[in-house]
Amino acid sequence: MAWVVLVISGLLETVWAIALERSHGFSRLVPSATFVVALVLSMGGLGYALRSIPIGTGYAVWVGIGAVGTALVGMAALGESASVARVGCLLLVVVGVVGLKVFH
Repeated sequence: MAWVVLVISGLLETVWAIALERSHGFSRLVPSATFVVALVLSMGGLGYALRSIPIGTGYAVWVGIGAVGTALVGMAALGESASVARVGCLLLVVVGVVGLKVFH
């Protein structure tokens, strides 16, 4: 159960990161509110998951999911560069996160 919560919390990290950018410095209400709710849920889920997952593994997986998710949304929906090198680097992050889970 902790791993499921950790993955969901990582996905919520992507939500709050995108909402933060969309809030334009907290000047737009809906993205700002989305940021706050997603941040609280993401951190709460991380805290719950860390009850049974070591901090080094849990935090790295959480950050990895959030970073890769945010970069993919940036590439797919926000016009950021999707070069082969960038996608390759994201794949390396995914391999590292999977490795942390496998060798946990």
